[in-house]
Amino acid sequence: MRKVVAAKLHGITVTDADLNYHGSITLDPDHCDEAGILPLEFVEIWNRASGARISTYVIYGERGSRCCVLNGAAARTCQIGDEIIICSSTYIEEHQIVEIKPRVLTFDRDNSLRDRLFYDCGFNDDGTMTFAIRKGSPGNALNPGRANR
Repeated sequence: MRKVVAAKLHGITVTDADLNYHGSITLDPDHCDEAGILPLEFVEIWNRASGARISTYVIYGERGSRCCVLNGAAARTCQIGDEIIICSSTYIEEHQIVEIKPRVLTFDRDNSLRDRLFYDCGFNDDGTMTFAIRKGSPGNALNPGRANR
């Protein structure tokens, strides 16, 4: 089994930080639904400003709020206004790499959706691997965030 990217929220802006909450990151369920990220799913967070990298789990906030709130100890790693990358992962067998199409959402500063992208792997005729970042939605492709559930 290999650990691969399942979904990414790229360049989302931290809207709040709550040091006294029990932990996690609170996200707009609309963003999570579109990317394929579930509540309680573990994610990695990379702060583009500071370089901090943490792991925590997702909880859903208010639908349509565009929220991105770091809670508990995670609140110490990001400031309101920081742009972060949130990445979920999954485990697949190597041959499944051509079946999965990880969704990547990019955001404007107000956390409105800018672009819908997906990663696409395949093979050339000579057997070498290909990789592309494509615009749009992967259609009926397997969402790796759901691959092993």
